[in-house]
Amino acid sequence: MSAFLRREMYGARGFDFPTEFVREGMVEVLVPKLSAFVERPGDYAPSKAPVFYNPMMELNRDIAVVALQAYQRRVGRELVVCEPLAGCGVRGVRFAVEVEGISQVVMNDINPKAFELARFNVRHNQLDGRVLVFNEDANLLLSRYASPKRRFDFIDIDPFGSPAPFLDSAIRAVRRGGMLALTATDTAPLCGVHPKACLRKYGGWPLRTEYCRELAVRLLIGLLATSAAKYDIGIEVLFSHGTDHYVRTYALLHHGARRADESLQKMGYILHCFKCLHREAFRGISPPLRCPECGGPLSVAGPLWLGPLMEGDFCLLMEGEAEKKVLGRKRRVLRLLSIARSEVGAPITYYVVDEVCDMLNVSVPPLMEVVRRLREEGYQAAPTHFDGKGFKTDAPAHEVRRIIGDLASLMGRGPAP
Repeated sequence: MSAFLRREMYGARGFDFPTEFVREGMVEVLVPKLSAFVERPGDYAPSKAPVFYNPMMELNRDIAVVALQAYQRRVGRELVVCEPLAGCGVRGVRFAVEVEGISQVVMNDINPKAFELARFNVRHNQLDGRVLVFNEDANLLLSRYASPKRRFDFIDIDPFGSPAPFLDSAIRAVRRGGMLALTATDTAPLCGVHPKACLRKYGGWPLRTEYCRELAVRLLIGLLATSAAKYDIGIEVLFSHGTDHYVRTYALLHHGARRADESLQKMGYILHCFKCLHREAFRGISPPLRCPECGGPLSVAGPLWLGPLMEGDFCLLMEGEAEKKVLGRKRRVLRLLSIARSEVGAPITYYVVDEVCDMLNVSVPPLMEVVRRLREEGYQAAPTHFDGKGFKTDAPAHEVRRIIGDLASLMGRGPAP
């Protein structure tokens, strides 16, 4: 290859793979040119590039910026932030540039090429001194910051797959009252496709239900709660969401055996009857195994988190910060936050209108008509961000079936042929 062609293909930035500049939020970063690593249709380019970068996770990073700013507003002091699995460094660079009150960001990646690319992006955004970049094992880095006076205010664990291998080190490296953000992209185990893998990695049994995304979030938080309890640390969940191909949670860590015990009291099981759609939450370790509605067998998911998935005031604070930020997915971020805030205090699990209609063999009425009718009959009901056709309600399963069946009939959408 001629020097000219090599310069055109790889640029003059010293990397031996194709790169390109992209803008995200308020920053410009150099990333692998993903189109160069697609050899055949269906290839997942981010995993084939020499440095991991996923443009589809921009929404995840937008929300992370908003959540970190909301946390900083709440505590009212400068924060030290860590991203131990940085890839090309776009998330850490955005934290440093877009979030007010960040005194230092520590980024790390074990991949030498990722380390060099992250360092380039730090220099390119004139962040030398405020952002430190390391090239070592993530658990080793976190362990070096585990002593009380070195811990981070905020750690963001965003791996390719499960965060489980990094969880213990991250918990020890978060200061008292600090925040830990976790992403899990291995939704096949968490949603019940590979239940044994879920049990190995998350310590709980999943179910393949219509509300499996919520179960996935609760299994992830359950792992965090039980892992933190080993160190006499309790958790306070401020925000969670299940979006696209991943689930995500933001939680504060509170030291003390009492706080750990309080968290463990929010663990339990979700019992589900596949025969009639009855579901219930059971706190404790010995759930009943027969459905109280139809007498059918109950399947069990858990142990998992049965506490809140988000806090209303924090959601509202995040919405205010999102309005002020330059976000590539601002409209989607705001919509997600608005729907999520409406779910605060809603019952555990959700129904999907299509699934109920399939069971009843009727056509599908509009979601908001179902929600409106449930409210008219005195039940709590709200759409959920987990599924565009899903809703949460405290109505018993037989009432959900009755109301949806009545709506389908009244609207001329009776039994399907």
